[in-house]
Amino acid sequence: MEKLFGYPEFDAGGEQVLTTYENEYKEMQMDIRVYRMKAGDTRAFIKNGEEMAILLLSGKLSFTWGGEHKEVSRKDVFTEGPWCVHVCSATEVKVDAQEDSEILVQCTRNDKVFPARIYAPKDAPWGYSCVGKFGNVAKRRVNTIFDHDIAPYSNMVLGEVLNDRGNWSGYLPHRHPQPETYYFKFDRPEGFGASFVGDRVFKSVDGSFSAIPGGELHPQAVAPGFQMYTCWMIRHIEGNPWLQTDRCEDERYTWLHEADL
Repeated sequence: MEKLFGYPEFDAGGEQVLTTYENEYKEMQMDIRVYRMKAGDTRAFIKNGEEMAILLLSGKLSFTWGGEHKEVSRKDVFTEGPWCVHVCSATEVKVDAQEDSEILVQCTRNDKVFPARIYAPKDAPWGYSCVGKFGNVAKRRVNTIFDHDIAPYSNMVLGEVLNDRGNWSGYLPHRHPQPETYYFKFDRPEGFGASFVGDRVFKSVDGSFSAIPGGELHPQAVAPGFQMYTCWMIRHIEGNPWLQTDRCEDERYTWLHEADL
């Protein structure tokens, strides 16, 4: 049985490995890692045959790529929006940390050549979903940094979700044929939630991740008292990219759309 959930640790160099093309989560078809950087640290990233997105989770740093340079900051994922650089194969991105920072690097195979782009918080505004529905316990904030509509040349999707305390996300239970990875953070170290992948349930904690095979239902919940952040990352299938309209809700639960709760 394929691995569906992980609790990776940061190594001595500040790298946390989630999914790769060879590890137990290779069905995700993405290489996803998180890096902790100390003030003054520099990291350079370049991928041949792969596109790459570098997302600032927290801290203050500068991105340098293709003759461009941008200084950015983000207090944390709960109070400020995302900064993200997205580049094609063989494009180097240098990251210089001005203070302790954390970044997520998402890659997948893609030989297409496309112009590099930096996404600012204004490009991916938070919007509430499911307000007033299902007893208002699935209300959450969602942003899409890029998807097929925004970046049709990309083979992946990147976005973020903020669960209100005690609320659900990914609800109603839904599925799509494309694989998806969720990376979780909590506003307190003891925070926790529940991640459903098909008929299996896992305890989500800070720094854990869910590897969701295509076709599996995947709702999430967070315990009361805690705010949960999810970075959601989808890999398109060749000839079948994920679209915002591709939400396939489990028909056993669609009656809830009309229920008076």
